[in-house]
Amino acid sequence: MYDHYSGALYGVILRIVCSKEYTEDVIQEVFVKIWNSIHQYDASKGRFYTWMINIARNTAIDYLKSKGFQNELKNQPLPDFVYNTAELSTTNEESDFIGIKNVLETLETDKQELINLAYYQGFTQNEISEKLKIPLGTVKTKMRNALMKLKDLLKDYQ
Repeated sequence: MYDHYSGALYGVILRIVCSKEYTEDVIQEVFVKIWNSIHQYDASKGRFYTWMINIARNTAIDYLKSKGFQNELKNQPLPDFVYNTAELSTTNEESDFIGIKNVLETLETDKQELINLAYYQGFTQNEISEKLKIPLGTVKTKMRNALMKLKDLLKDYQ
């Protein structure tokens, strides 16, 4: 299971955590969670891969919000704190089985931004509302519309 899915999960976690070192810690935690909660997977609710990605995403977001991580960031010198996104980007195209990046690029710019903020950067809807300076209800409506459009675009990949 690790050999088959680790590349894809690593990419998802890396986009959220933005650090190879922290990503390695989180991916280990993700696979332990998957192993310990495999009995909770319900095939009628979605694909196994999707279930694992949700665990990875939620674990990465929880890691970023943890007090230990926040304290560690405060204690680092500035050069170690600044991220080089070119160096951190993954070039393993095989980990993106359906070309989700290409599918996302077909969405309108505002929908891409919402999905990026929520699913790749770990922002909550409240945080998105504050960042974009738009009402929370508008964020919720636009996010729902973006996800419905994405679902429609992805229906051929099920």
